Amino acid sequence: MSKSPSAAKEHKEQLERLQKKDPEFYQYLQQYGKDLLTFDDEDEDFDDDAEVDMEDAETQLDGETYQHDIPEEEEKPSKNVLTTEMVNSWCKSIREDEKLSAVHSLMKAFRTACHYGDDTGTDSSAKFAVMSSSVFNKIMLFTLSEMDRILRKLLKLPASGGKKETIIELMNTKQWKNYNHLVKSYLGNALHVLNQMTDTKMISFTLRRLQYSSVFLAAFPSLLRKYIKVALHFWGTGGDALPVVSFLFLRDLCVRLGSDCLDECFRGIYKAYVLNCHFVNASKLQHIQFLANCVIELIRVDLPTAYQHAFVFIRQLAMLLRDALNMKTKEAYRKVYEWKFINCLELWTGAICTYSSEADFRPLAYPLTQIISGVARLVPTARYFPLRLRCVKMLNRISAATGTFIPVSMLLLDMLEMKELNRPPTGGVGKAVDLRTTLKASKPILKTRAFQEACVISVVEELAEHLAQWSYSVAFFELSFIPAVRLRSFCKCTKVERFRKEMRHLIRKIEANDKFTNERRASVTFLPNDNAATSFLEDEKKMGTSPLSQYVTTLRQRAQQRNDSMMESSVVVGEKSAVFGKKLDQIPDSDEEDDIRNDNGASVFSSSWLPGGDSRANLPKEEKKKKKGMEQDERVGDDEDVVEDLVLSSDEDEDEDEEDTAEEDGNEEQLGGSKQQNKKQKPKNLSNKNVRSHHHAKNNKSKKRKRAKLN
Repeated sequence: MSKSPSAAKEHKEQLERLQKKDPEFYQYLQQYGKDLLTFDDEDEDFDDDAEVDMEDAETQLDGETYQHDIPEEEEKPSKNVLTTEMVNSWCKSIREDEKLSAVHSLMKAFRTACHYGDDTGTDSSAKFAVMSSSVFNKIMLFTLSEMDRILRKLLKLPASGGKKETIIELMNTKQWKNYNHLVKSYLGNALHVLNQMTDTKMISFTLRRLQYSSVFLAAFPSLLRKYIKVALHFWGTGGDALPVVSFLFLRDLCVRLGSDCLDECFRGIYKAYVLNCHFVNASKLQHIQFLANCVIELIRVDLPTAYQHAFVFIRQLAMLLRDALNMKTKEAYRKVYEWKFINCLELWTGAICTYSSEADFRPLAYPLTQIISGVARLVPTARYFPLRLRCVKMLNRISAATGTFIPVSMLLLDMLEMKELNRPPTGGVGKAVDLRTTLKASKPILKTRAFQEACVISVVEELAEHLAQWSYSVAFFELSFIPAVRLRSFCKCTKVERFRKEMRHLIRKIEANDKFTNERRASVTFLPNDNAATSFLEDEKKMGTSPLSQYVTTLRQRAQQRNDSMMESSVVVGEKSAVFGKKLDQIPDSDEEDDIRNDNGASVFSSSWLPGGDSRANLPKEEKKKKKGMEQDERVGDDEDVVEDLVLSSDEDEDEDEEDTAEEDGNEEQLGGSKQQNKKQKPKNLSNKNVRSHHHAKNNKSKKRKRAKLN
């Protein structure tokens, strides 16, 4: 279709202005794009390098949308309505004809969809102001699924992948000059709608599609920082598969953009981890472990850079411990003896154990070991046995990973000499104690049989782990001599038979291991300081044939069964969103996702949700009930997670006992309160029959009283 004379004249004037403004580009058009200087073709293909301005595209869009001359009064009602037919025509033009004007039209509609419901006021630039949820879903699905491919074809980039260097080189080309506004519009509007979404599946799909275009963020530092902030928020607070999708998005940014975002990602993910591990209970154990695994995995991207940040963070922990040792105040102790501090120690213990063979990370093992040892000895009272056992477990992990001897036996043996574990319990049997979710035991729990058994069994397990690590050492006899003597002393002093039985079993295994190593070292000829001592019993160590190694295997199985039984007895909220490995298995590969993305997107963008509206108003009744139930569960979890003030003396006021008892039996009080309410409500719900019987009994009592008075 040829252009009208007025349009041709206007086009000619534009070309004259272009010739004066950019003669080199005009000469280029004369050589390679003569058809663009004629007025027969209306649209351009993706492969043309002509500079297309957004204003021209909007003018063209207006021409396509409103072809008929309609009076203004009739035109106003339908002027701002975006219909399904319009979107379908743009999608068809992009797929079949690859028209650039359709891309501009679609991006205009995408911006409207992402900002739908915003208070635009009298903004005349907003071409569309009304759309249905089906139109919104179609625009979002097509744009998120196809825009990365369109942009890469326009910018002449590979179909996938890319690094920061690729974008830096691209920024000096004409393609980038012509089409960078499309890239910025796509990423900026997608970020805006991400902040409006409430459905986790919708957010996951959007982030997964944006991950393919994450390399373009190298050209927009301000957008990059905002995307990192949003992804970190979803990683720490999201449900279902959203934390994994968010983490993979962050990891992809670090791999592709390198130093541009590494520092910010390392600091941000550590801060988000700390914010999400203030409290620990049975429902949060797996989730906190998942978050720690993510941080450790992100460290792998750049170990030298991660070492610098890890050094600073570990130094902060050391400074808090130093303040507690010097100031010796409740507040200073509380900053150390809280879940946030302990979970940070757990995180860096896991990182050092994972990268213990790397020269960049191994030097951090020594300062971390010193901090953990100091924390374990900070307040040596029986109420902090759970915390000390947790510290010993961390030290054993570091020792096994680095092959370094760490003296933890004294920390465990000192616990056995405290009177709380030597005398019979006076607080009854008590409930089973999960030491993984406890840092400080209350006074009533301290006197129960369950707490004593949990502590003694844990001491046996950790001491056996420590000795088993060195059960193939040529110096095992000397290393195990003092622990064996003190264990025999505990057997004589304790009045609890079951504790005596556990210790005797461990002593027999130590004696058997002494015999195992002494028989073999009687025939050696090297000195203790020779390098040959490191290869002593090397083959036996690989096979795990020492008596203590076999005993520790049995103890691990027993501990696993005990932990599983405790997890089954507790309600685990969000269990599906807590396991790192399971979630990674749920994420399809890029090739597989390309095959199923339309199906997944169609199922995700199928609701009646629109940005800017009340998200709860469009939810089904069942989902509203689920949300309400989750909010109640969160409130209950917050009530359970009570942080006590650190108390050093064991002889404190009765107020503290009441606080500890309330903390221990918080759930029972809630249940008791509900029972009392039910009892109060029962008289109101009595049937007529019950009311008559109630009055009849009352009359009988009054008659008996009268007879007694007469007598």
